Amino acid sequence: MKVLLHACCAPCSISCIKTLQNENIEFSLFWYNPNIEPQEEYKNRKNCLLQFAENFTLIDADNTDDPDNTLINTDNKNKNCENCYRRRLEKTALTAAQKGFDSFSTTLLISPYQNHELIKKTGEQAAAKHGVEFLYKDFRPFFREGQAAARSMKLYMQKYCGCSASAGSYAGGSAGSCVGGSKQESGVKNGK
Repeated sequence: MKVLLHACCAPCSISCIKTLQNENIEFSLFWYNPNIEPQEEYKNRKNCLLQFAENFTLIDADNTDDPDNTLINTDNKNKNCENCYRRRLEKTALTAAQKGFDSFSTTLLISPYQNHELIKKTGEQAAAKHGVEFLYKDFRPFFREGQAAARSMKLYMQKYCGCSASAGSYAGGSAGSCVGGSKQESGVKNGK
């Protein structure tokens, strides 16, 4: 099985990658996250993932040329999340189909703070639309392990999901940079 794994950030990718590797699943990472605001936060997360993923195949669908680089924020948090999931998973499914992957998944599935049922439903809809399988994996049991590995590797650790609505729930912002430690500290094997 060849999986296109949508990656929201480096810290969330660690345990997802390790799980796929342990199951001998071939994968490539996919960066597409137009929800991340402000631009400085977007750059911090992207640069950290690029550094972390230097030994993996990474498809960068940089959305700076995206005609609609922002999400419509409503007062309804669930609607914001639904729009965000749909946009990212649609693009991932389309790219997976175009590049010959059997399936796609997302590192969003590691977070205990995300709506798994909505991600699963949205992923399955995108899969049906684009003729590829959505690989649902509940990575949540490995969330704390991945976060600990990211800290030991001195990876950039964000404080909010990414959109301006979630940033508003965290006053301040996130500090740090992707210093990058050893992937061996995380148990992740080099991929190329």
